[in-house]
Amino acid sequence: MQKRKVPLRMCAGCGQMKPKKELIRVVKSPEGEISMDLTGRKPGRGAYVCKSIDCLKAARKARRLEKAFSCRIPDEVYDRLEEELRGDG
Repeated sequence: MQKRKVPLRMCAGCGQMKPKKELIRVVKSPEGEISMDLTGRKPGRGAYVCKSIDCLKAARKARRLEKAFSCRIPDEVYDRLEEELRGDG
């Protein structure tokens, strides 16, 4: 039996490579809306963050999500993502 390859993604906050299932996908939809994608199925450009608020704050401080999506992200969006993480975690 062949062993399946585990997809790895880099956290935008801490920069560590982790299995895709351990991370949360943040997606920029074709309309330009940024949201959290817990299913990993939403269409659009994705970036990954660990399930910790510290990683989200590190990504915010270094503007890594803004670089990944090539656009400015308003503070309200970061606040909403942080609220979703608190509710999830």
